Amino acid sequence: MENTVDKTIITVVGKDTVGIIARICTYLSEKNINVLDISQTIVSGFFNMMMIVDMTASAVPFSSCQQELDEIGAQLGVSVKCQRAEIFEKMHRI
Repeated sequence: MENTVDKTIITVVGKDTVGIIARICTYLSEKNINVLDISQTIVSGFFNMMMIVDMTASAVPFSSCQQELDEIGAQLGVSVKCQRAEIFEKMHRI
């Protein structure tokens, strides 16, 4: 049997503040969502992060994860978007 990975793309954009990465990663850890890759930059005080995560063993359904990350983003003053990798890839094909 093939080992499948349920990949999701999470993007975080907004004014840089202390604790953004910690808060997002703590949430993911608590929900058993594994970070496969992460990239973050800060340009002129603006924070930008993109994560590829594996939701295969997640303790929450995808829709709940989307909603909860959106709420965390609102508390932090940043925009957090969560998309399934296959949808993200199809939307960003050249």
